[in-house]
Amino acid sequence: MNALLAYSRGVDWLTERVGRTVYWLLLAAVVISTVNALLRYTFDIGSNAWLELQWYLFAAVFMLGAGYVFLHDQHVRIDVIAGRLPRRVQVWIDVVGITVFLLPLCVFVAWTSLPSIDKAIDTMEVSANPGGLIRWPLYVLVPIGFGLRFAQGLSELFKRIAFLAGRASDPHAEPEKTEEEKLLEELQAEAEASAASAAPGGRP
Repeated sequence: MNALLAYSRGVDWLTERVGRTVYWLLLAAVVISTVNALLRYTFDIGSNAWLELQWYLFAAVFMLGAGYVFLHDQHVRIDVIAGRLPRRVQVWIDVVGITVFLLPLCVFVAWTSLPSIDKAIDTMEVSANPGGLIRWPLYVLVPIGFGLRFAQGLSELFKRIAFLAGRASDPHAEPEKTEEEKLLEELQAEAEASAASAAPGGRP
């Protein structure tokens, strides 16, 4: 169990670094989009290469940042039923979902993407748009992204198993509020109450 948790710490560190790095790709995409639009509508200068580069950057953020989203438990959930269940039951559902669905899916997608990558590199496939970019770097993002997601999936699986075995705390438990946060909430509540009482029709 100690070895599994050590693996989790290492992968979590890597995922955190990757996630914080791809933040900057979003900024780059916004800057490129803005400059491209200004040049297009001000000087009638346009380039499909710059337009496609925006898509490539967005694809990189989506593929490389998926593990980061999973690490911070910010992916989309449908908790109509699961959210009402005891926490241990929720964790068991996560264990089954990761083992039966997530990990096999990551392996399947990464493996089946390899022939397309090999073909794109051999033929130096280029976008059909005039002035478009080569395609293989975009294809390579698929196995890399799903490989990172697989590694993070294992990390989350090990942390949940450790929690169920009583060897670790809940990896996604709500953190306890600090004294400063509690004080801030009290001040905000008092301010809202004062504003409500001062409003027309409010009680003194």
